[in-house]
Amino acid sequence: MKAREFDQKFDEGEDITKHLDLSKARRPGQEQKRVNVDFPLWMINLLDKEARRLGVPRQSIIKVWVAERLEKAF
Repeated sequence: MKAREFDQKFDEGEDITKHLDLSKARRPGQEQKRVNVDFPLWMINLLDKEARRLGVPRQSIIKVWVAERLEKAF
């Protein structure tokens, strides 16, 4: 398929994913690296309480809060 045809399909809102090899797709700047952080039990309890309230995993709360703080700092 030529690029022009691909672009036209995309612009028309057609599903183009069948034309892509997503097995090696990456999001630049979004690569993941696992880190371990030790929290006091009282923090874990409050994080879990907030996670339950929002219906999301604890890790999601931590990621969002850390991201918000870093955006403010930089």
